[in-house]
Amino acid sequence: MNTEPESLRGKVTRQGEETIGKLAQELLDNPMISGAITRAFEARERAVQAQEVAMGALNIPSAADLERLTRRVRSVSQRLEGIEDGVDRLDERLASLKGMAAIDERLTAMEASLDKIATELGAIHKALPRTKKAAPSTKGQ
Repeated sequence: MNTEPESLRGKVTRQGEETIGKLAQELLDNPMISGAITRAFEARERAVQAQEVAMGALNIPSAADLERLTRRVRSVSQRLEGIEDGVDRLDERLASLKGMAAIDERLTAMEASLDKIATELGAIHKALPRTKKAAPSTKGQ
């Protein structure tokens, strides 16, 4: 029972769509209707152009001008993001170089400490009493 009304509704819908499609095709095939549609689109285009000229004369931006400006702002924004990314990478590199500079300073301080220790050891070594070394004996010759 339930499928019969649905199939009837589908049949009526399909026939309605076919009828509307045929009517639209016949209207488009009619030279008078297609000419009127063409003239309406041409008139619309001329009106848009006249509007742009009038707005330009009044120094008011048109929709096309705003669209171009929007695209340029987006382009500048993307370029700026790229520059910001580059600056961030450069900042990271500089931070790592500062770390390297700290390591270099520390190594230099350690070298100075080692030089001081070596100097002090040399002084201690000189201050130690010298022991006489036995001269090689010549008795057996």
